[in-house]
Amino acid sequence: MKAGLHIRLTGAGKRYNRDWIFKACDLLIPAGSHWAITGANGSGKSTLLQCISGYQSLSTGGRLYTLGDVALAEDKLFQHLSLAAPYLDLPELYTLRELLAFHFRMKPLHPSFSTAAWLEEAGLTAHLDKQIQYFSSGMKQRVKLILAVGADTPLLLLDEPTTNLDAQGIAWYQDLVQAEAGGRTILVASNQAHEYAFCTEQIEISRYKI
Repeated sequence: MKAGLHIRLTGAGKRYNRDWIFKACDLLIPAGSHWAITGANGSGKSTLLQCISGYQSLSTGGRLYTLGDVALAEDKLFQHLSLAAPYLDLPELYTLRELLAFHFRMKPLHPSFSTAAWLEEAGLTAHLDKQIQYFSSGMKQRVKLILAVGADTPLLLLDEPTTNLDAQGIAWYQDLVQAEAGGRTILVASNQAHEYAFCTEQIEISRYKI
């Protein structure tokens, strides 16, 4: 595991045209802490998560990332985070085996993560040589979670992580996160309690809409 990642937002705001998604957001997210970003559907949870991650720019305010004791440039943050989200697509023409090999060359596998064990638990072992385009939506979501959680990054971002998962898949996700959370910083954007039950801190996005 890499050094811990701290995140600070100061006066952060995001708007589209004249509509503010959030504003005047001051947050200190210590390394190793687990946070839920909650709110109604369409309230901007994903937008806040993407702004925290650096995937989207802020309209106002600033972001500071610290890796251990060293300030981290925003354009280097992507090397230190993993994201699983419904709006991220997988390369459809890769087989699962090819995708795993490619992904973990780009984002090294966490030393303690057993890909084989979690694939077996997810019911994916028999599909290693099948192209992703033939996977069901639930299978694709399990793959996304394995890729994100299995990477050796100090920041893990989960946006509606049980999308397309049935009850068995939800239980698998809960086991995966509980077992592999380790000392990393985790943020979960969700309005489903079963997705963020392990989080000890909460960001209610409606607080930043006034």
